[in-house]
Amino acid sequence: MVTHNSGVKILSAEEVEALYDQGKAAMVAAYLKLQDQIVDLMTRMAALEARVNQNSQNSHKPPSSEGYAKPSPQSQRKKTGRRQGGQRGHRGTTLERVEVADHVVEHWPMCCEHCQAGLTQTHAQGYEVRQVHDLPPVKIETTDHRAMRVQCRWCGHSTQAAFPANVQSRVQYGSGVMAFGVYATAYQMLPIERTCELLEDLFGRSISGGTIMNWISASARRLAPTQALIKQAIRGSAVVHVDETGLRVAGKLHWLHSAGTERLTYYHVDTNRAGQAFERVGILPDFTGTAVHDALPSYLRQDVRHALCNAHLLRELTGLQEQTRQRWPAQLKGVLIQMKDAVAKAVARGADHLPSDILARLERDFDRCVNRALRANPRPKHSPTQRGRPRASPARNLAERLLHHKDSVLRFLHDVHVPFDNNLAERDLRMSKVKQKVSGCFRSLDGARAFAAIRGYISTVAKQGHAPFAALRAFFDDRPVQLVLG
Repeated sequence: MVTHNSGVKILSAEEVEALYDQGKAAMVAAYLKLQDQIVDLMTRMAALEARVNQNSQNSHKPPSSEGYAKPSPQSQRKKTGRRQGGQRGHRGTTLERVEVADHVVEHWPMCCEHCQAGLTQTHAQGYEVRQVHDLPPVKIETTDHRAMRVQCRWCGHSTQAAFPANVQSRVQYGSGVMAFGVYATAYQMLPIERTCELLEDLFGRSISGGTIMNWISASARRLAPTQALIKQAIRGSAVVHVDETGLRVAGKLHWLHSAGTERLTYYHVDTNRAGQAFERVGILPDFTGTAVHDALPSYLRQDVRHALCNAHLLRELTGLQEQTRQRWPAQLKGVLIQMKDAVAKAVARGADHLPSDILARLERDFDRCVNRALRANPRPKHSPTQRGRPRASPARNLAERLLHHKDSVLRFLHDVHVPFDNNLAERDLRMSKVKQKVSGCFRSLDGARAFAAIRGYISTVAKQGHAPFAALRAFFDDRPVQLVLG
């Protein structure tokens, strides 16, 4: 007997003849054993082929993992019949002329274009205006803060004025330069070295990377009370979006946890993806609202009201449709999109729930698709030679998840305040991946946590309509913008 490198044992001609001589029972036993091996290999091969064929449109893989081999877009949207580009009635944006310019430059003709006689500036008849919008010369301005000392004319004592709270050194940079450095690294995702180059190119000042790191560390420390207020507000919200992504810190895998709403964002860097990490994040353990997330089992074990991301579900159904060629994934995708459209129409009408007849019909369609999936993908039978519980197919696992977590999957259908997907959390995490692509890993855990604190503040002020750079400068000036925490 020869063992192939795949693990299948191949009988030689002599061994087959020996089994034949032993009789029918020996031949059937050998055949069944080989058949089990073949079925196991075919199952493994199908799983490997499915893994190879996974992409960002039919699985949970992020688009960043595909490099240049991105698949063609397959949007779930239906054609509307409208032309591409701006629609009728759309108000465009263009550069508008201002009434009063900062500068006026007059261009006078030197000679008559008809007879070539010289012209003076005494017979002007009017002018045509063309307006140019441009940047003024950029430079750093220096300000001397003089704490004046005055002698009392009654007692002769000299009293010196106090310096402003943000003027602490004999020579220092002001809030504008510090805000620009932090803005470039935490919002525009530039590495420290390139930020130094940018500051020197724009302002003609050579600023060290250590100075910028000190600004970042000081910003994170000063933002700690604001972070605590944001976390408390998110914990008391009705709906929270949670997600996590890998983060390289000092050459090791860490996790950036995100919790956010339409107005607030909170980040936490941890060594763990789940378990005690949720306790250290400090939001889900005491949360009483609805948590929107993907179907990660660690989230499902939390004692909260769950709402599963249906954008992930649509991608899974696309993958199963490609792998199994069964009809139910496409049918269920159609039902989910009908549900999403029905909720959107109800919200547009100002309703806070769907009509009962539409709700009942959509739920029946959903149940019908799930039952078809269960029938089309039965659980494999246990083989006498197999150890443990037989592994179910991905289609069967998804069908059982839809059956057991139906309420979480359809939470958006019964509560119009719960979104269809978890795209908000994915948008909140996307820029951290850009940061890693541009800058590489974080060199220390303190640096990663400082970035998370500043990025959470910037994301929050941006969600609330404030310009990030202006908000950072106001923060350095001890005039922080007023955040809406309710």
